[in-house]
Amino acid sequence: MEPPIPPPDLCVKIRIIMERKDFLKKGLMGTGMFAASAALGNVVKNDIDELKPLEILGFNHLPTTNSNIMSSTVLHRADTRGAANHGWLQSFHTFSFANYYNPERMHFGVLRVLNDDTVQGGMGFGKHPHDNMEIISIPLEGDLEHKDSMGNTTVIRNGDVQVMSAGTGITHSEYNKNTEQAVKFLQIWVFPNKRGVTPRYDQITLKPEDRKNKLQQILSPNPDDAGVWIHQNAWFHLGDFDKGVGADYAIKAKDNGVYVFVLNGDITVNGQQLNRRDGLGIWDTDSLHIEANSQAEFLLMEVPMNV
Repeated sequence: MEPPIPPPDLCVKIRIIMERKDFLKKGLMGTGMFAASAALGNVVKNDIDELKPLEILGFNHLPTTNSNIMSSTVLHRADTRGAANHGWLQSFHTFSFANYYNPERMHFGVLRVLNDDTVQGGMGFGKHPHDNMEIISIPLEGDLEHKDSMGNTTVIRNGDVQVMSAGTGITHSEYNKNTEQAVKFLQIWVFPNKRGVTPRYDQITLKPEDRKNKLQQILSPNPDDAGVWIHQNAWFHLGDFDKGVGADYAIKAKDNGVYVFVLNGDITVNGQQLNRRDGLGIWDTDSLHIEANSQAEFLLMEVPMNV
Protein backbone atom coordinates (compact mmCIF):
# COMPACT_ATOMS: atom_id res chain seq x y z
CA MET A 1 0.00 0.00 0.00
CA GLU A 2 1.44 3.35 -1.02
CA PRO A 3 1.84 6.02 1.67
CA PRO A 4 -0.72 8.84 1.57
CA ILE A 5 0.22 11.94 -0.43
CA PRO A 6 0.29 15.14 1.67
CA PRO A 7 -2.25 17.79 0.64
CA PRO A 8 -0.86 20.57 -1.63
CA ASP A 9 -0.84 23.21 1.11
CA LEU A 10 1.22 20.94 3.36
CA CYS A 11 3.64 20.26 0.50
CA VAL A 12 4.13 24.00 0.08
CA LYS A 13 4.78 24.41 3.82
CA ILE A 14 7.31 21.56 3.78
CA ARG A 15 9.07 23.06 0.75
CA ILE A 16 9.27 26.49 2.39
CA ILE A 17 10.65 24.98 5.61
CA MET A 18 13.30 23.06 3.66
CA GLU A 19 14.19 26.17 1.61
CA ARG A 20 14.53 28.18 4.80
CA LYS A 21 16.87 25.56 6.29
CA ASP A 22 18.94 25.64 3.10
CA PHE A 23 18.90 29.46 3.20
CA LEU A 24 20.13 29.51 6.78
CA LYS A 25 22.79 26.89 6.03
CA LYS A 26 24.13 28.49 2.83
CA GLY A 27 23.38 32.13 3.34
CA LEU A 28 24.22 33.02 6.91
CA MET A 29 27.64 33.66 8.36
CA GLY A 30 28.33 31.78 11.57
CA THR A 31 30.11 34.76 13.07
CA GLY A 32 26.90 36.78 13.37
CA MET A 33 26.55 40.47 14.04
CA PHE A 34 27.24 42.10 17.35
CA ALA A 35 25.80 44.97 19.31
CA ALA A 36 28.29 47.04 21.19
CA SER A 37 28.31 50.10 23.37
CA ALA A 38 30.60 52.72 21.88
CA ALA A 39 31.11 54.27 25.29
CA LEU A 40 31.97 51.10 27.19
CA GLY A 41 33.53 49.15 24.35
CA ASN A 42 31.91 45.92 25.50
CA VAL A 43 30.48 43.59 22.87
CA VAL A 44 27.30 41.60 23.29
CA LYS A 45 26.06 39.04 20.78
CA ASN A 46 22.58 39.98 19.59
CA ASP A 47 21.62 36.99 17.44
CA ILE A 48 21.60 38.97 14.20
CA ASP A 49 23.15 36.92 11.44
CA GLU A 50 24.71 38.52 8.42
CA LEU A 51 24.09 37.14 4.94
CA LYS A 52 26.82 35.86 2.71
CA PRO A 53 26.28 36.21 -1.05
CA LEU A 54 23.75 33.58 -2.06
CA GLU A 55 24.41 31.09 -4.82
CA ILE A 56 21.19 31.92 -6.66
CA LEU A 57 21.19 34.99 -8.87
CA GLY A 58 19.04 36.55 -11.55
CA PHE A 59 15.34 37.22 -11.15
CA ASN A 60 14.14 36.12 -7.73
CA HIS A 61 10.99 38.08 -7.25
CA LEU A 62 7.41 37.59 -8.40
CA PRO A 63 5.73 40.15 -10.67
CA THR A 64 2.80 42.04 -9.25
CA THR A 65 -0.11 39.98 -10.59
CA ASN A 66 -2.82 42.50 -9.73
CA SER A 67 -1.06 45.45 -11.36
CA ASN A 68 -2.99 47.21 -14.11
CA ILE A 69 0.14 49.14 -15.04
CA MET A 70 2.46 46.50 -16.49
CA SER A 71 3.40 42.89 -15.86
CA SER A 72 7.11 43.51 -15.27
CA THR A 73 6.73 45.15 -11.87
CA VAL A 74 6.97 44.09 -8.27
CA LEU A 75 5.36 46.19 -5.53
CA HIS A 76 6.57 46.09 -1.92
CA ARG A 77 4.43 48.13 0.45
CA ALA A 78 6.22 49.48 3.51
CA ASP A 79 4.18 47.37 5.93
CA THR A 80 5.08 44.12 4.12
CA ARG A 81 8.80 44.42 4.89
CA GLY A 82 10.52 42.18 7.39
CA ALA A 83 10.89 43.85 10.78
CA ALA A 84 13.23 43.30 13.71
CA ASN A 85 13.29 45.23 16.98
CA HIS A 86 16.34 44.47 19.12
CA GLY A 87 15.91 47.43 21.43
CA TRP A 88 19.11 49.16 20.38
CA LEU A 89 18.31 48.46 16.71
CA GLN A 90 15.08 48.80 14.76
CA SER A 91 15.47 47.38 11.27
CA PHE A 92 13.14 46.91 8.30
CA HIS A 93 14.20 44.51 5.53
CA THR A 94 12.87 44.88 2.00
CA PHE A 95 14.56 41.58 1.10
CA SER A 96 15.28 38.45 3.11
CA PHE A 97 17.85 39.16 5.80
CA ALA A 98 18.83 37.56 9.12
CA ASN A 99 15.71 36.06 10.70
CA TYR A 100 13.42 37.45 7.99
CA TYR A 101 13.11 34.88 5.22
CA ASN A 102 10.73 35.20 2.30
CA PRO A 103 11.56 33.00 -0.72
CA GLU A 104 9.69 35.45 -2.96
CA ARG A 105 11.80 38.39 -1.74
CA MET A 106 15.44 37.35 -1.91
CA HIS A 107 16.71 40.12 -4.17
CA PHE A 108 15.84 42.33 -7.15
CA GLY A 109 18.40 41.46 -9.80
CA VAL A 110 21.79 42.19 -8.20
CA LEU A 111 20.19 44.32 -5.47
CA ARG A 112 20.55 41.93 -2.53
CA VAL A 113 19.85 43.97 0.63
CA LEU A 114 17.86 47.12 1.34
CA ASN A 115 17.76 47.68 5.10
CA ASP A 116 16.16 50.69 6.78
CA ASP A 117 17.94 50.92 10.15
CA THR A 118 17.61 53.00 13.30
CA VAL A 119 20.38 52.61 15.90
CA GLN A 120 19.99 54.07 19.38
CA GLY A 121 22.52 56.47 20.91
CA GLY A 122 25.96 55.05 21.70
CA MET A 123 25.18 51.65 20.18
CA GLY A 124 26.14 49.96 16.95
CA PHE A 125 27.51 46.99 15.05
CA GLY A 126 30.76 45.58 16.44
CA LYS A 127 33.59 44.43 14.21
CA HIS A 128 32.35 41.94 11.61
CA PRO A 129 33.53 40.66 8.20
CA HIS A 130 32.32 41.07 4.62
CA ASP A 131 33.60 39.74 1.31
CA ASN A 132 32.65 40.04 -2.35
CA MET A 133 29.86 42.55 -1.87
CA GLU A 134 29.37 46.22 -2.75
CA ILE A 135 27.98 47.95 0.36
CA ILE A 136 26.42 51.40 0.22
CA SER A 137 25.30 53.38 3.28
CA ILE A 138 23.08 56.47 3.04
CA PRO A 139 22.55 58.30 6.37
CA LEU A 140 19.12 59.88 6.83
CA GLU A 141 19.51 61.36 10.34
CA GLY A 142 22.32 61.59 12.89
CA ASP A 143 25.99 60.57 12.70
CA LEU A 144 27.37 57.11 11.95
CA GLU A 145 30.98 56.29 12.79
CA HIS A 146 32.80 53.75 10.61
CA LYS A 147 36.08 51.93 11.38
CA ASP A 148 37.59 49.23 9.17
CA SER A 149 40.60 46.96 8.72
CA MET A 150 42.01 49.27 6.02
CA GLY A 151 42.65 51.91 8.67
CA ASN A 152 39.70 54.17 7.90
CA THR A 153 37.94 55.96 10.76
CA THR A 154 35.22 58.26 9.47
CA VAL A 155 31.83 59.72 10.33
CA ILE A 156 29.02 59.93 7.80
CA ARG A 157 25.99 62.20 8.15
CA ASN A 158 22.81 63.07 6.30
CA GLY A 159 23.89 64.27 2.86
CA ASP A 160 26.80 61.81 2.66
CA VAL A 161 27.08 58.55 0.73
CA GLN A 162 29.50 55.83 1.77
CA VAL A 163 30.64 52.88 -0.34
CA MET A 164 32.75 49.87 0.53
CA SER A 165 33.91 47.20 -1.91
CA ALA A 166 34.47 44.19 0.34
CA GLY A 167 36.30 42.17 -2.33
CA THR A 168 38.80 39.69 -0.88
CA GLY A 169 37.65 40.51 2.63
CA ILE A 170 37.29 43.34 5.09
CA THR A 171 36.21 43.81 8.68
CA HIS A 172 34.53 46.94 9.99
CA SER A 173 32.35 48.34 12.74
CA GLU A 174 29.56 50.93 12.70
CA TYR A 175 28.47 52.93 15.73
CA ASN A 176 26.10 55.74 16.48
CA LYS A 177 28.52 58.59 17.12
CA ASN A 178 26.04 60.31 19.44
CA THR A 179 24.85 59.06 22.82
CA GLU A 180 21.63 61.08 23.01
CA GLN A 181 20.33 60.85 19.44
CA ALA A 182 19.39 57.92 17.20
CA VAL A 183 21.05 57.48 13.82
CA LYS A 184 18.94 56.42 10.84
CA PHE A 185 20.39 55.11 7.60
CA LEU A 186 19.87 52.85 4.62
CA GLN A 187 22.30 50.00 4.10
CA ILE A 188 22.28 48.56 0.60
CA TRP A 189 24.15 45.52 -0.69
CA VAL A 190 24.77 44.91 -4.38
CA PHE A 191 26.32 41.77 -5.86
CA PRO A 192 29.55 42.79 -7.68
CA ASN A 193 30.42 41.95 -11.27
CA LYS A 194 33.97 41.09 -10.18
CA ARG A 195 34.95 38.83 -7.30
CA GLY A 196 38.19 38.97 -5.37
CA VAL A 197 38.89 42.66 -5.95
CA THR A 198 41.09 44.70 -3.63
CA PRO A 199 38.93 46.11 -0.82
CA ARG A 200 38.28 49.83 -1.04
CA TYR A 201 36.42 52.56 0.84
CA ASP A 202 35.07 55.94 -0.22
CA GLN A 203 32.58 58.55 0.90
CA ILE A 204 31.34 61.83 -0.54
CA THR A 205 29.18 64.75 0.57
CA LEU A 206 26.33 65.62 -1.76
CA LYS A 207 24.88 69.04 -2.52
CA PRO A 208 21.16 69.04 -1.57
CA GLU A 209 20.40 71.66 -4.22
CA ASP A 210 21.53 69.25 -6.94
CA ARG A 211 18.49 67.02 -6.30
CA LYS A 212 15.88 69.73 -5.74
CA ASN A 213 13.20 69.06 -8.36
CA LYS A 214 15.65 67.00 -10.39
CA LEU A 215 17.49 63.68 -10.23
CA GLN A 216 20.95 63.70 -8.65
CA GLN A 217 23.29 60.85 -9.58
CA ILE A 218 24.99 59.49 -6.47
CA LEU A 219 26.51 56.23 -7.75
CA SER A 220 27.69 54.72 -11.03
CA PRO A 221 30.14 52.12 -12.43
CA ASN A 222 32.55 54.84 -13.52
CA PRO A 223 35.15 56.33 -11.11
CA ASP A 224 35.16 59.51 -13.20
CA ASP A 225 31.39 59.98 -13.16
CA ALA A 226 29.26 61.81 -10.58
CA GLY A 227 28.92 60.20 -7.14
CA VAL A 228 30.68 57.15 -5.75
CA TRP A 229 31.39 54.10 -7.90
CA ILE A 230 31.06 50.35 -7.48
CA HIS A 231 32.04 47.15 -9.28
CA GLN A 232 28.67 46.78 -10.99
CA ASN A 233 26.77 48.23 -13.93
CA ALA A 234 24.48 50.20 -11.62
CA TRP A 235 23.35 53.80 -11.21
CA PHE A 236 21.67 55.37 -8.16
CA HIS A 237 19.84 58.71 -8.12
CA LEU A 238 18.19 60.77 -5.39
CA GLY A 239 15.28 63.14 -5.91
CA ASP A 240 13.73 65.82 -3.69
CA PHE A 241 10.62 66.98 -5.52
CA ASP A 242 7.96 69.55 -4.71
CA LYS A 243 4.33 68.57 -5.22
CA GLY A 244 3.44 68.42 -8.89
CA VAL A 245 7.01 68.14 -10.15
CA GLY A 246 7.75 65.27 -12.52
CA ALA A 247 10.74 63.78 -14.29
CA ASP A 248 11.55 61.05 -16.78
CA TYR A 249 14.31 58.54 -16.13
CA ALA A 250 15.89 56.68 -19.06
CA ILE A 251 17.34 53.24 -18.33
CA LYS A 252 21.08 53.46 -18.93
CA ALA A 253 21.92 49.83 -19.70
CA LYS A 254 20.08 47.09 -21.58
CA ASP A 255 18.69 44.34 -19.32
CA ASN A 256 18.74 46.64 -16.28
CA GLY A 257 15.75 47.30 -14.07
CA VAL A 258 15.02 50.06 -11.55
CA TYR A 259 14.00 49.72 -7.92
CA VAL A 260 12.29 52.86 -6.59
CA PHE A 261 12.26 53.43 -2.82
CA VAL A 262 10.28 56.29 -1.30
CA LEU A 263 12.05 57.99 1.60
CA ASN A 264 9.31 60.51 2.38
CA GLY A 265 6.09 61.69 0.82
CA ASP A 266 4.03 60.27 -2.03
CA ILE A 267 4.93 59.75 -5.68
CA THR A 268 3.50 58.05 -8.76
CA VAL A 269 5.81 55.94 -10.95
CA ASN A 270 4.44 54.87 -14.33
CA GLY A 271 0.93 55.13 -12.94
CA GLN A 272 1.62 53.27 -9.68
CA GLN A 273 1.11 55.36 -6.55
CA LEU A 274 3.73 54.91 -3.83
CA ASN A 275 3.85 56.18 -0.27
CA ARG A 276 6.55 56.59 2.38
CA ARG A 277 8.94 53.61 2.47
CA ASP A 278 7.13 51.76 -0.34
CA GLY A 279 9.27 50.07 -2.98
CA LEU A 280 8.58 49.35 -6.65
CA GLY A 281 10.74 47.32 -9.02
CA ILE A 282 10.34 47.78 -12.78
CA TRP A 283 12.04 45.93 -15.61
CA ASP A 284 11.56 45.25 -19.34
CA THR A 285 11.20 48.97 -20.00
CA ASP A 286 13.35 51.74 -21.47
CA SER A 287 12.19 54.53 -19.18
CA LEU A 288 9.92 55.50 -16.34
CA HIS A 289 8.09 58.64 -15.27
CA ILE A 290 8.06 59.89 -11.69
CA GLU A 291 5.68 62.52 -10.39
CA ALA A 292 5.44 63.90 -6.86
CA ASN A 293 1.96 63.87 -5.29
CA SER A 294 3.35 65.76 -2.27
CA GLN A 295 6.74 67.03 -1.26
CA ALA A 296 8.70 63.82 -1.70
CA GLU A 297 12.18 62.32 -1.42
CA PHE A 298 13.03 59.07 -3.16
CA LEU A 299 15.88 56.84 -4.29
CA LEU A 300 16.20 55.22 -7.73
CA MET A 301 18.46 52.15 -7.98
CA GLU A 302 19.13 50.94 -11.52
CA VAL A 303 20.71 47.50 -11.44
CA PRO A 304 21.33 44.54 -13.76
CA MET A 305 18.52 42.01 -13.58
CA ASN A 306 20.78 39.05 -14.34
CA VAL A 307 24.34 38.11 -13.51
